[in-house]
Amino acid sequence: MSLQLGDLAPDFEAETTEGRIRFHEWMGSAWVVLFSHPKDFTPVCTTELGYMARLKPEFDKRTVKVIGLSVDPVENHRRWSSDIEETQRFAPNYPMIGDTDLKVSKAWGMLPATLEGSCDGRTAADNQTVRNVFVIGPDKKIKLVIVYPMTTGRNFDEVLRVIDSLQLTAKHKVATPVNWKQGDDVIIAGSVSDEDAKKVYPQVIFTAEQHTRRNGSDMTPRSSRRFQSR
Repeated sequence: MSLQLGDLAPDFEAETTEGRIRFHEWMGSAWVVLFSHPKDFTPVCTTELGYMARLKPEFDKRTVKVIGLSVDPVENHRRWSSDIEETQRFAPNYPMIGDTDLKVSKAWGMLPATLEGSCDGRTAADNQTVRNVFVIGPDKKIKLVIVYPMTTGRNFDEVLRVIDSLQLTAKHKVATPVNWKQGDDVIIAGSVSDEDAKKVYPQVIFTAEQHTRRNGSDMTPRSSRRFQSR
């Protein structure tokens, strides 16, 4: 069964390229990005691992830990790391989980729980559903799930953008509109009155944009209150 937003991230113990970890303990109070791969030495995944290594300082700034997973042994991950550095100019600078018994992939809903066997003899096509990005909050709950096909490289800049939104909206009673980026206007939650909003955010200038909401055959004005998030 696949994980849903708000579900508790399954805990596990596993070997990684940086030693054995227990996931929840390793997380601590940080945000986490866990991204998975169906097989080592696959070309699209190779580009992703290299780009994530290059982008990792941006995740560090946001107190976000990064961890990868691939359905192969840790020894293979280490050899793959050399290949990634040679072809992408950046080697993974974050731990990579070895999921040889498929336990993590199954616990996280990326492979059927009833699947038997290990990684031995399995191809990337057999594991093609192990192509997820999970963002987990400090409360150990799933905040974002994106599933990619094997033929499409992931957009980690978009993952950063979503994390900026998640961290902002976790702290303030706001939502972020379409294509929002750090510093753009945000929308104050409807549960906050105009009066309370001005008390909570006295330093900002509010704008009311008139929209319409269909109510039966009537069109009723509705305002969307925004302020600068920078």
